Amino acid sequence: MTTTYDGRAVRRHAAPPLRARRSPAPLILALVHLGAAGVLALWWTGTSSVVGTDGWLVGAGRIAGLLTGYTCAVLVALMARVPALERGVGSDRVARWHAMAGRWTVSLLAVHAGCVLLGYAMQDHSSLVHETLNVVLHYPDMLKGTLGAVILVAVGLLSARAVRRRVAYETWYYLHLLTYVAVFLAFFHQLSLGAQFAGNAVAQAAWYLLYGGAAGLVLWYRVLAPVRLNARHRLRVESVVREAPDVHSVLIRGERLAELGAEPGQFLRWRFLSGALRWTATPYSLSAAPRHDRLRITVKAAGGHSAALAGLRPGTRVWAEGPYGALTAGRRSRRKVLLVAGGVGITPLRALFETLPAGPGDLTLLYRARTPEDLALWGELQEIASVRGARVYSAVNGPDGRRADISAAALRTVLPDIAEHDAYLCGPPGLMEQAHAALREAGVPGRRIHHESFEL
Repeated sequence: MTTTYDGRAVRRHAAPPLRARRSPAPLILALVHLGAAGVLALWWTGTSSVVGTDGWLVGAGRIAGLLTGYTCAVLVALMARVPALERGVGSDRVARWHAMAGRWTVSLLAVHAGCVLLGYAMQDHSSLVHETLNVVLHYPDMLKGTLGAVILVAVGLLSARAVRRRVAYETWYYLHLLTYVAVFLAFFHQLSLGAQFAGNAVAQAAWYLLYGGAAGLVLWYRVLAPVRLNARHRLRVESVVREAPDVHSVLIRGERLAELGAEPGQFLRWRFLSGALRWTATPYSLSAAPRHDRLRITVKAAGGHSAALAGLRPGTRVWAEGPYGALTAGRRSRRKVLLVAGGVGITPLRALFETLPAGPGDLTLLYRARTPEDLALWGELQEIASVRGARVYSAVNGPDGRRADISAAALRTVLPDIAEHDAYLCGPPGLMEQAHAALREAGVPGRRIHHESFEL
């Protein structure tokens, strides 16, 4: 059964047998830890003996240095936006892994430099300052390594949550790309001065393979794949539609979009080639099921970039990367599903509400907003509910400003069998935390509560 509204179609989807996709996260983490164990084995087999305090300091520094080099490669691989990670594990989880790898890299780097320099100073019976200058100025490739270390530490400090909140996204993004430069500079230092690599062709080949693999992933998925995508699909802005106060939908036309492989619930990184917008690629979720010739995003004006989208002109060229994200139907494991959206977080859930296979009464959407006027896409949601036999509820503030109740008791009132549901969440962090706690209290296991968040 099909109905149309505003040129878009809503189709009733019958529920197929359910089999949730298994996340590859445990396997990937196991491989990362196995690699770290291999690095430790490299130090163990390449070290004949450790004598004295200075020897232990140098040994600890070399272990930290090897692990720093390894985590640098992991850091770069996590920046590559590999589909198996972005779609299988989830972009938010990959972002958290990347942030954790960054913290480990900077910490290990500090241990490496501190222990090695202190150990060398003790062996040479010189001051730490004198030894530092001697190593930096006279050891092979140390100037490159030092510059790389300074860049890594600077990027790490810039990425700290307290600092990042005060820095424009564009500034953070472009400075963050200096990580590639830092890793490149540090790589040669590792092979020149790493005692475990001297005369060990196997270890050198393994290190080249590790870094070459990480560089290959970045080249393929960050450069070649986007070029291929945009050359094939030729995306352009078709129109911009106002949906609610400060909320606009951007309709984007393209060719052969079925080959894009985008799923409802996913997002792409969009770069609109108009004015200052061309310098920033920003993630926005699909707010409707992808069509063979059209995609749609819905954006709330929350800053200069998002506000400027309301002024896009038809015909503006669009550069896209993706699709990314794992907030898709593949996570579902139960016949009944509850979607909880807050504000512009409705966008991926609206696409899921349209497409999740479900029978009458199996699908429920709860939409939290401050006022009825803030319920973007509300007319579409009501029509989808009518066509699909689903239920849609709004939770807006009362006339006195009191917030709507989204407690476990309130959820049980709406859905007495809520413990038998899967739940998808998208919205502001505070709402997601509140909804997650209420769902757990109402009996929904954590493994059946699905969300993606980028608050690192």
